[in-house]
Amino acid sequence: MAIYSYKTEPLTDFSKTENVSKYQEGLKIVKSYLGKTYPLIIGGKRIESEKKMVSINPANHQEVVGTIYQAGLKEAEEAMQIALKTFQSWKNVSPEVRADVLFKSAAILRRRKFEFAALMTVEAGKPWPEADADVAEAIDFLEYYGRQMLKIATVDKEVLSRRNIERNEYHYIPLGVGAIISPWNFPLAIFAGMTTAAVVTGNTVLVKPASTTQVVAYKFVEVLEEAGLPKGVVNFVPGSGAVIGEYLVNHPKLRFVSFTGSKAVGASIYEKAAKVQKGQIWLKRVIAEMGGKDAIIVDDNVDLDLAADAIVKSAFGFSGQKCSACSRAIIHENVYDEVVKKITALTKTLKVGNPQELETFVGPVNDINAFKKITGYIEIGKKEGRLVAGGKASDKVGYFIDPTVFVDLDPKAVIMQEEIFGPVLAVTKVKDFEEAIEVANNTEYGLTGAVISNNREHLEMARRDFHVGNLYFNRKCTGAIVGYQPFGGFNMSGTDSKAGGPDYLILHMQGKTISEAF
Repeated sequence: MAIYSYKTEPLTDFSKTENVSKYQEGLKIVKSYLGKTYPLIIGGKRIESEKKMVSINPANHQEVVGTIYQAGLKEAEEAMQIALKTFQSWKNVSPEVRADVLFKSAAILRRRKFEFAALMTVEAGKPWPEADADVAEAIDFLEYYGRQMLKIATVDKEVLSRRNIERNEYHYIPLGVGAIISPWNFPLAIFAGMTTAAVVTGNTVLVKPASTTQVVAYKFVEVLEEAGLPKGVVNFVPGSGAVIGEYLVNHPKLRFVSFTGSKAVGASIYEKAAKVQKGQIWLKRVIAEMGGKDAIIVDDNVDLDLAADAIVKSAFGFSGQKCSACSRAIIHENVYDEVVKKITALTKTLKVGNPQELETFVGPVNDINAFKKITGYIEIGKKEGRLVAGGKASDKVGYFIDPTVFVDLDPKAVIMQEEIFGPVLAVTKVKDFEEAIEVANNTEYGLTGAVISNNREHLEMARRDFHVGNLYFNRKCTGAIVGYQPFGGFNMSGTDSKAGGPDYLILHMQGKTISEAF
């Protein structure tokens, strides 16, 4: 049973000079291949298409990270045919062999941990601790899903017999060809988790990473190849979501879609996948995680420093570009003024700047589109509430926005309701805990939430009534750990598919009962 035991990958201690040196060496490695060109990977072959896209450093938009060929409809269809053909053999490969590919990939990532972290610092703008945690989470997904597949395979072999009458078996079999449409904010962890969950369960996939972090995705596909993954199991087809994404979702031979991204795109995928196309002989499955408007509730009579620290770290880690980020603080009126003071003071201490510097806490936002969207919400916030920190932004060198706090907001205000996906915190006051729960639940999302309270009755009320997929008590609302806090939300936050949980792999398979009479 030892093979099933699972331990999380430790985070790097940057107070140790040797780890600082290793990260700096990782940055040197990444800089040695800046500006390179990356092809599509279809059936193991490197393919150049008619269109290219340039990936830039969001902290310095004059620096090119890489140029990536983009798939058109021709390449997408070629990849689909390769994936369909490869599925016929890959589905019959033993779970033990498929799991070993994940374990080997995890070992490779450990050896290249600082390089991959540094690459995310450069291409995604992740500060050191955030990038390090992203790599650790990717390794955790690989180790966890590999072990989960072995567990499922063991259960799969159990014989449920009625003696002298019949032998009954229950097997999980893979679905078929899937489309993996991954986000830019966790360009390694989520990309790796979504892809390998599909692969280890016997499916073949077409992967379409987010446009701003395609080099990270390409490098991970190389890791899978090095780990021995057969050609054609994973096909790298970056391209336009409106063109390639829609083509794949509508394809009659596609069996499932695994998506992480915005509510608008996720809802569109869900709708399109529901339509049965000509020649389609199944109902497509959709696994979706679509974002949140997450809240931290601060009760009366609590450690106010703990509350402020949890809120600020949850709101501004990776510039608030997490679907789990604290976007709303809901504070009891008895401690409201004091907590607001502490949040304001703490926010103003955060260093904004180049994420390649260890001291930076808030790096750039993703791209010019994100910059415009977030600064637009800041202008709305200035009309709806009182600005107590931040509010400044500049895109001269990179896409930098100061961590911004608005207070005294109406719970129905725009910036209290809509997902901003940036370093903007909205704060509101409530008269009691019951109202706090009511306000927390008053959005269309239900992903993460946290409660800072020493009142057991209130914690139990939140346990029952705070309607989110991931709920935390007396800590921040970000940082779900694979295997310990399976991640996924309710309502418009997605299909509550619980990545890193015991039933996630099952979503990529279907059950088959076989009964043999004696």
